[in-house]
Amino acid sequence: MKISVIVPVYNGGEQLRRCLEALAGSERVPDEVIVVDDGSTDDSAQSAADFGFRTIRLDSGPNGPAMARNHGVAASSDPDILLFIDADVVVGPQTVARVEEHFHKHADVAAIFGSYDDDPPERNITSLYKNLLHHYTHQNSDRESSTFWAGCGAIRSEAFVAIGGFDAGYRRPAVEDIELGSRLCAAGYRIHLCPEIQVKHLKRWTPQSMVSTDIFCRALPWSRLVVSQGQLPNELNLRMENRFSAMAAVALVLSLFTSLVFPAALLAAMVFAALFVLLNWQLLTFFSAQGGVLFGMAAAVLHLFYYLYSTAALAWVIVEATLSRTRAAVARS
Repeated sequence: MKISVIVPVYNGGEQLRRCLEALAGSERVPDEVIVVDDGSTDDSAQSAADFGFRTIRLDSGPNGPAMARNHGVAASSDPDILLFIDADVVVGPQTVARVEEHFHKHADVAAIFGSYDDDPPERNITSLYKNLLHHYTHQNSDRESSTFWAGCGAIRSEAFVAIGGFDAGYRRPAVEDIELGSRLCAAGYRIHLCPEIQVKHLKRWTPQSMVSTDIFCRALPWSRLVVSQGQLPNELNLRMENRFSAMAAVALVLSLFTSLVFPAALLAAMVFAALFVLLNWQLLTFFSAQGGVLFGMAAAVLHLFYYLYSTAALAWVIVEATLSRTRAAVARS
């Protein structure tokens, strides 16, 4: 089974070097590694050359990882499996071997993806929260999936070609992998989430980068994708407990604001706060076990905030879509 690894990068710096070093040290060495330099202004291309990996440079970049990955696939040498790895991700010694093993065992599965591990190198509160949330969510979800993750995700090349690859209309890192997964499922392909395939995420998050990325690169484009498809998948961070958590978070904040005028509403706020903690008890316990009680408390606040702005983004898109349909109806009448 021939495996081609595609690594899109824009100004990868030292993180890219660590990513490539890990790939070069894999127990099952990839048949080829293609680094797609999306118009970097640093030495990313030289880093790839230092490891003897093939480099494709897109001088018009940055065009976004969707287009970069598509260019990498087009330049690959007729592989059976396309393994996508982000430039700020470090694979484990057995990652490539486990990808190959899973495809050997499951001939009817077209794509697989893994998760971040539970030991991120960046230890500030926001980085711990973001990476551990990703790990917990992926480790506690069903194996059968209707989405895809390109941070560490693999797909049979014939399936990738059949559905037309990534949507290059996403000009920045966004939900291009989720959108690809939805098209795979719509075409009848199977996708597996593989919790045993774990990689280390090197990214350092700040509160500002978290909110900006979550809203503009995740929540808004994801909400538009969901509204356009007309259905809300019941998996990963969209399961029923997550939806109830979002409602509890919104109700809690509304109750707190109401209590400024009607103090009795403070009791309702306490009830919704307790409900939010109860719905997320296992996650909050996991946070505390990984980073200590104080981190667990801080992560609970960040998680509440996450639900608030994610719900606001979905509401905005629903209103946006409703107004668009109304204008279209008026124009036709």
